[in-house]
Amino acid sequence: MGTILDSIIERKRVEVEELKKAGVDMPVSQSKQRSLIKALRESKHVAIISEFKRASPSKGDINLSLDPSEQAKLYARAGASAISVLTDEKGFKGSFTDLKKVREAVNLPILCKDFIVDQIQIEMARSAGADVILLIASALPEEKLAELYEYASEKGLECLVEIHDETDLEKALNIKAAIIGINNRDLKSFEVNLENTEKLGPLVKKEGALLVSESGMKTRDDIVRAAAAGADGVLIGETFMTSGDLIKTFQTFFVPIIRDHHEG
Repeated sequence: MGTILDSIIERKRVEVEELKKAGVDMPVSQSKQRSLIKALRESKHVAIISEFKRASPSKGDINLSLDPSEQAKLYARAGASAISVLTDEKGFKGSFTDLKKVREAVNLPILCKDFIVDQIQIEMARSAGADVILLIASALPEEKLAELYEYASEKGLECLVEIHDETDLEKALNIKAAIIGINNRDLKSFEVNLENTEKLGPLVKKEGALLVSESGMKTRDDIVRAAAAGADGVLIGETFMTSGDLIKTFQTFFVPIIRDHHEG
């Protein structure tokens, strides 16, 4: 029996073929690239990548009424280091239009969060104004992961390579990923466990990559745990999308970064 991730990837492949047949016009975004690598390196605290996320397959609707531009401005004002925008329509009710609106509203690095299986999706992300794309190691054979990573890099985009286990980590290290994201949500069962960051984080840091912990951050203690495991940044969606007082939630989540002296 296939996993949730398998079914999403299968659907994406079909969507990609439809896109190619439709011949989408993709003008290159005129905005200058903003670096997530730089934002992570320069942050005085564990950098916060706040996510615009309307819904998810595991949670259903999270917040459909928020306006992407307004939420992005709030994120920027609250102190986000970068903004992640979900562009998958069927599972997350996102769109490239959401990404464009966020790009027009703020001057922060923007991550296009999607299930990328083909170069055309990278073109679309770039056209909408993304600076960074997500590549999910467990969703792609290593050769394909390497090919998409290289293609995005050639186009001036950075990549957040997402891992879930040691096999994924090996793939990410083999392609020399500069930023590695550890997803605490198992994309096969959709269960969340911060122990995943605690287990894999030190291995990522030993190799010198920047580390982002993703999913399941609900309290300051969660960020503290991620920081102790070596996280340079955390990616938070649902907690911010449902917060009644975003500025206050952010302030609670600013945790000093733990950097080894041998790192730059």
